[in-house]
Amino acid sequence: MICLSLRSIGTPLARPARLSQPRPRVSIHDRTPHGPSAAAKPAGTRSRNPFLRRSLLVLMPAGMLNCEQNVGRDAAVRLTLVMAAVVVVLTMPCAAETLTYVDLVNRLTDLEALAILPVPGETCAQASSYDRASRYDEQTGKYVAWDANGDGGGYIRKEGESFVIAELKGPGCIWRTWSARPLAGHVKIYLDGAPEPAVDLPFSGYFDLSNAPFNYPGLVHDASSGKNCYVPIPFQKSCKIVADPGWGAYYQFTYSTFPEGTVVPTFTRNLKIDELLALERASRIVTKNLGMDPVKRSRSMPTIAKAVSVAPGETVTVASIDGPNAITSLRARINDNDHPWELLRSVLLKIYWDGEPEPSVCAPIGDFFGTGPGLKQYKSLPMGVTATDAYSYWYMPFGKSAVIELTNEGKSEFATTLFVDVDKLDKPIDQLGRFHAKWHRDAFLPTEDERWIDWTILTTEGRGRLCGVALEVWNPKGGWWGEGDEKWFVDGEKFPSTFGTGSEDYFGY
Repeated sequence: MICLSLRSIGTPLARPARLSQPRPRVSIHDRTPHGPSAAAKPAGTRSRNPFLRRSLLVLMPAGMLNCEQNVGRDAAVRLTLVMAAVVVVLTMPCAAETLTYVDLVNRLTDLEALAILPVPGETCAQASSYDRASRYDEQTGKYVAWDANGDGGGYIRKEGESFVIAELKGPGCIWRTWSARPLAGHVKIYLDGAPEPAVDLPFSGYFDLSNAPFNYPGLVHDASSGKNCYVPIPFQKSCKIVADPGWGAYYQFTYSTFPEGTVVPTFTRNLKIDELLALERASRIVTKNLGMDPVKRSRSMPTIAKAVSVAPGETVTVASIDGPNAITSLRARINDNDHPWELLRSVLLKIYWDGEPEPSVCAPIGDFFGTGPGLKQYKSLPMGVTATDAYSYWYMPFGKSAVIELTNEGKSEFATTLFVDVDKLDKPIDQLGRFHAKWHRDAFLPTEDERWIDWTILTTEGRGRLCGVALEVWNPKGGWWGEGDEKWFVDGEKFPSTFGTGSEDYFGY
């Protein structure tokens, strides 16, 4: 389950009976063609959150057209099939893997890797400065102080005058380091039991591009006011992070753990030439090459290009593709800009995998491309909007077939040209998940009194990876909407393994 708390600054929140402001879309790769329903994002984090049994995410409200039934009522039937598949998969042994630092860096920009199903023992979580007053009481089964908002200085314990802010077991890797207010106090990262820290810098020094290897502008940048660092920090046995007085306020460390027996290098700032080149390449991809396919494929199949005009109430099949193959690029050229917001919200993009009766992708075409409020130019690695096209580079494998449809639920005719790139698979289809993207406003209303502040974005079962969330916010009150914390409850855990410091921070701030 994935949730976002409803907290704001400036306007007190009443307990909602039904809300209609934010509209999230979640994208996941799942074990079967009709597994978890979701609604997706390219948003600023590159963490890949795998789940083996159940995943719950709560964010803020969203909007749904006719797709809502696919997230809500249908889900129970389809998720039963996913769970059955998981039981079989979990009995299969997995071989130990050796990952080099170059391998880990390449994962930052490898969208194809997101389709590879997680193996038992692979997890993703976050260490953050969330308010420690928020807790789960095991004796009463209740959530206490769930709306606490002192998220700037939470820590595990004090050692002398310093603060232990993270203790992680390996093998693992920190993918993302974030802070809203890093200052001059040192943050030290101790790896694999070493008495001396592998990194010992002022916290601001992780983000100011003055200290190698945290000096690649594509990987270390300010999204707005928040500081983001995507230089991987792997560890084999353990990771302990200690902050000295004056370190600042607000932190997040997003990390993965790998199955027992996985071998990863212990991070050092003295990287080898090939490792530095890998960081430089990743930085270049997310700066100079944004908007281009991150994998320069030698296309084995011609691009499918189809101009369509969809009348109100009509459904048009754009493409029907035989498998096994993968959609590697999907672009839309919007030809009618007279009513862009209404059209982008009223026309549904649907994709069916392998003959399934209900679409795994079902979202307004604007929200699918991350531009729900109208055509707004932006660029990110998996998707964006240029002066001519909206693009998606999500890797979408399928076994037997893929069918792409457009359904017009609006009042005006919709004209577009879709371009679809397809490539052959380089892995067996049974190792790959199917891509899902769903959009909703209030498919999962709060049910627990002490957690009314949480708004569920996604609840699903099965085996897969959550790739991200796109959130559109309608804010009629005018107060700052972004104080709610994202929470990720994975595989039945009672307290979320990811507990954020504010929804604006989740998106990189």
